[in-house]
Amino acid sequence: MKLKQRIAYYLGGFTIGLILLFFFLGGKKTSCDYGMDARTLKDIRIKKRFFSENTLQTLATHNLDTSAISLLLKKGDVVFGESNTKLDSCKLYVIVGTVSDKKLKITAENCSKKATILKTEIFSR
Repeated sequence: MKLKQRIAYYLGGFTIGLILLFFFLGGKKTSCDYGMDARTLKDIRIKKRFFSENTLQTLATHNLDTSAISLLLKKGDVVFGESNTKLDSCKLYVIVGTVSDKKLKITAENCSKKATILKTEIFSR
């Protein structure tokens, strides 16, 4: 078999494989959250969220709402150096990021069935 034929067969099979892959995975909500930040943020994001009174007051003071927290949980970064992940029941995570030209820093308590945003700090840029 000539080299051109081998390449043609390889590319043909590769193309068919890609089409099948897109067909089977195209409609599903698959994600590749393999990093520590991504797994932690996704775990907090999919749970029922509660907000402390302090957090709601801080957001209202800066003309933000809870959607800013949701956006931060999608695009933020977890600061593991300031987080307390050694607790048995509920772990505390510090998450930072920028939303609406304001730098946010939240402390989230991540329990097995719920996540509570305990503290929010907002810094203007």
